Amino acid sequence: MVSAVFHSPLEGLASTKVEAPAIAAVPTPAPAPVVQGRRGWDLRFLWTAVLPPVLGLVFLVTVWAVVAGNGSSGIPTPLETWKQALKVFADPFYRVGPNDQGVGWNVLMSLQRVAIGFGLAAAVGIPAGFAIGRFEFLSRMFNPLISLLRPVSPLAWLPIGLLVFKGANPAAIWTIFICSIWPMIINTAVGVQRVPQDYMNVARVLNLSEWKIFTKILFPAVLPYLLTGVRLAVGTAWLVIVAAEMLTGGVGIGFWIWDEWNNLNVASIIIAIFVIGIVGLVLEFGLIKLATLFTFEEVKS
Repeated sequence: MVSAVFHSPLEGLASTKVEAPAIAAVPTPAPAPVVQGRRGWDLRFLWTAVLPPVLGLVFLVTVWAVVAGNGSSGIPTPLETWKQALKVFADPFYRVGPNDQGVGWNVLMSLQRVAIGFGLAAAVGIPAGFAIGRFEFLSRMFNPLISLLRPVSPLAWLPIGLLVFKGANPAAIWTIFICSIWPMIINTAVGVQRVPQDYMNVARVLNLSEWKIFTKILFPAVLPYLLTGVRLAVGTAWLVIVAAEMLTGGVGIGFWIWDEWNNLNVASIIIAIFVIGIVGLVLEFGLIKLATLFTFEEVKS
C-alpha cells in the first residue's frame, strides 16, 4: 500500500528562508538613566501636596482680613483672633465652675455625647440594616418609614427628647442617635442587597445556617458599605451636636459658642469654629483610614 502525502503549497513558502541583505548596524547611544534627585522629588511634592492647601489657607486669611478691615462688620482680624487663641489654649482645661470651663473640657463633653448617641445608633442601626437587606418582607415594611423619617431635620427631634427624657443631656444624646441611625441602616441594607446572588445560591446548596451566612458571606461583603455608613453618621452627629448644645445649654462646644456670643467675644467664636472643623477633620481622616483597611480591590488577571 502506498500512502500519499499531500503538502500545502503554502508550506514551501513558510519553510523558505529569505535572507535579507546584511546592513551594518549603527550603534545607538544608550539612553541616559533617569535619576530622580532628592531636589526633584521635593519640588514635585511641594507643588502637588503642599502648595495647594497653603494657597487655600492664604486665600481664606486674605478674605477674612479684607472683611474684618471694614470696621462696621464687627469681625476681629486674623491677628486679633490669633492673640485670643493664645489665651484660650494657654490653659484649655481650667475649671472654675459648672458654666466656666476651658475649651478642652467642652470639646471632650461634646465628643462624649457623640460617642454615646452614635454607639446606641450603631447597636440598633447595623443589625436593622442587615435584617432589612436580608429579608424582602422587612424591606417592604420599613422602606416607607425610613423614607418618611429620614428627611426630618435632627433638631426637630430635640423637643421630643426633652419631653420624654426630662433633661438636656439625654435629649442631646437622643438627637445624635436619631440623626446617626439612618446612614447606617441604609448603607448596611444596600450592601446586603448587593451581595452577588451566586454567593447566596452556594449557601443554599450547602444548607448553611443564618449565622454562617452572616459571618462567612454577608459581613465580609457588606463591611465596606457599613464603614461608609459609619463615616457619614459620625460626620452628621458632629454637625448636629453643636446646634443641639446651643439650644440645650450645659457643657459642650456648642454651649461654649453661645456663651461667648452672650459675652460679645467674637474672636472666641471664630476659634471654636476652627476647633470644630479640626476635630471633624480628624474624625473623618481616622474613619477613612479604617475603611481602607477593610476595602479590597479586585485583582485583574
